[in-house]
Amino acid sequence: MQFEMLYSKIHRAQVSDANLNYVGSITIEKNLAKSAKLLAGMKVEILNINNGERFSTYVIYGDKKGEICLNGAAARKAQVGDIIIIVAYATYSQEELQSYQPTIVQVGANNEILSITSEV
Repeated sequence: MQFEMLYSKIHRAQVSDANLNYVGSITIEKNLAKSAKLLAGMKVEILNINNGERFSTYVIYGDKKGEICLNGAAARKAQVGDIIIIVAYATYSQEELQSYQPTIVQVGANNEILSITSEV
């Protein structure tokens, strides 16, 4: 049996930009994305704390410190300054769940990393 479980999340990030004229995706500062074990092209769910929107897109790496930019159609789902949670899921076997540890990245002002834990 396979189980879809939380793989990683960036908790309470602040949207720093929205670019309607880009093809699509969410741009996440490369160091922040890698700290959350998010790969370029990886599917993520975006949960908008401000307006309740929940939608899917994919990750691209950005170079600007603290950058969280929604691109294309996703730019209509949030405004600059909105607080979001970025979540990725993965499929695990029963055996893999014996050592299951998701990556939880808590961020503060300007999306700087405050902590990285593995507690759900």
